[in-house]
Formats: sequence, C-alpha cells, structure tokens
Amino acid sequence: MNRQVRRWIAMGVLVVILVITFIQLGEWQLRRLDERRDSNATVQAHEALPVQPYQEVMNREIDEADQWYRVTATGSYTGAQFQVLYRSLDGSYGSEVVAVLATDQGQNLLVNRGFLTRQPGHPDGEMPATLEGTVTVTGYVRRNDGDDENAATPHENQVRLINSDAIGKALGEEVVNGYVSLIESTPSDPGGLTPLHSPNLEDEGPHLSYAFQWFAFTAIAVIGLGVLIRADVRDRRKAKAVAERADAAREGAARGEAAPKDVARDGVGEESEGVREEAR
Repeated sequence: MNRQVRRWIAMGVLVVILVITFIQLGEWQLRRLDERRDSNATVQAHEALPVQPYQEVMNREIDEADQWYRVTATGSYTGAQFQVLYRSLDGSYGSEVVAVLATDQGQNLLVNRGFLTRQPGHPDGEMPATLEGTVTVTGYVRRNDGDDENAATPHENQVRLINSDAIGKALGEEVVNGYVSLIESTPSDPGGLTPLHSPNLEDEGPHLSYAFQWFAFTAIAVIGLGVLIRADVRDRRKAKAVAERADAAREGAARGEAAPKDVARDGVGEESEGVREEAR
C-alpha cells in the first residue's frame, strides 16, 4: 500500500468521524426544536384555561407539564426575599426578586415579583419592599430552576437559581414546590418591578437553522473528500505522464534524437527522476 492510498484511508476515516458527529448534532437540534414546539403548545393550552386556585395545581412536584398554568393565591408576604442574580429580560441585565407569601391555606408560596434592571452604581442586594397586609397574586406556575445546591442555596439572600426546596431548607420551613411568576397583584405591587412574560409562541428558536447547518457540513465533508481524492488522482496521472515523457526523452537522447519541446519544458535528468518518484 503506497503513501497516497494510506493518505486517502486516513482522510476517509476522518470524514466518517466528522459525518457521524455532524449528523448527531443535527438530530440533537431537531430534538431541541421538538421540545420547543411541545413547550409552546403547553403554554398555549394552559393559558387558554381559566385561572385556578394555586393549591389545585401546586399540590405535587411541579414538572415541565405543569408549567404556565395561571393560578391565584391570597395571603400576606412574610418579609423574606431573595435576589436571583444574573438574569436578563428583553436585552436588559439585572436580577429577579422572589418573596415568600404566607397563604390563607397555611402554606409558604414563593412568588417571583418580577425583573429588576441593574442600575449603574447600585450594588446587588437592594430589593424593593413587599406590600404589607393581605394581597392577592395571580401568576404562572413555574417549576424549580434546577438542583445545583451551590447555585440554589441562598447566600446573604442571593441565589442564582430559584429552587423551593433549597429556599425552604434555608428558611427552616416547608415551602410549596415550584413557584409563581407574578402577572398581577391586588393591591398593585409597588416595587417598580417588571413582571416576567410567557414565552413568545411565534418563536421556535434557531434550532431548525442550526440543524440545516450541521447537515450542510455533512455534505461538505463528503463532497470535499471526493474532490481531494479526484485532485490527487489527477495529479498522479499528470506526474506519471511527465515521468513517461522524461524517460522517452532520455532514451531518445541516448539515440541522438532531439527531445520533444514539451518534455524539454518539463525538464529531464535529475528533475525527471523526482517526478518519476512522485508518480510512484
């Protein structure tokens, strides 16, 4: 097996690996697209339902299928609040403020009051006060953000993930699983926070275009291998033809014949030896 064939085999193995990787990445993006479509369908279906008392939905561990129901709860804020860091909304950066509502059902319910835009010169940790007295909130049911203990455990009333289990543990009290993302409050929330809106149902994300890109890379890799091999074959044939003409010219010179112009232009002697070696 000569060096050129070994190079073709090595390139072929590399292309196979790339093709498998690109196809898997493309399929992963299609799965993400299906998940986004399912999520949008869930939001649309749950938003079409009437508002329900929170205890009718939030009576179990909240998962993806429970999200975006609209629920209502009445109670009073305990004064305990947590600032959720590193959040963004509509291109602005800031944090979210989560308060604990002691409901008239005797439970502690987390309420995400909304988004707080970060102001230059104002350090994190400053949160607007909650309403005093009885308040009725309406909002979307949301599941816990995650189970990263370090990110979910409050440090000086700051967290990076909203997790009712971790916050309940820090408070030393039981907390309803999941949380409510505030839509409106009666009386109105005075904090100047921006309520978080539901996902844009017309936006399916970039997953389909990313999938097409990965599949396009697959085609490019296969076609590119074919082009490289074809170019190698063409160069090999050209080198072999040059070597044959060089041999013919040398044999002719030994018989006293003049070398053809194209052979003279290609070169004879030591250069032709190098060409012939490459042709092999």
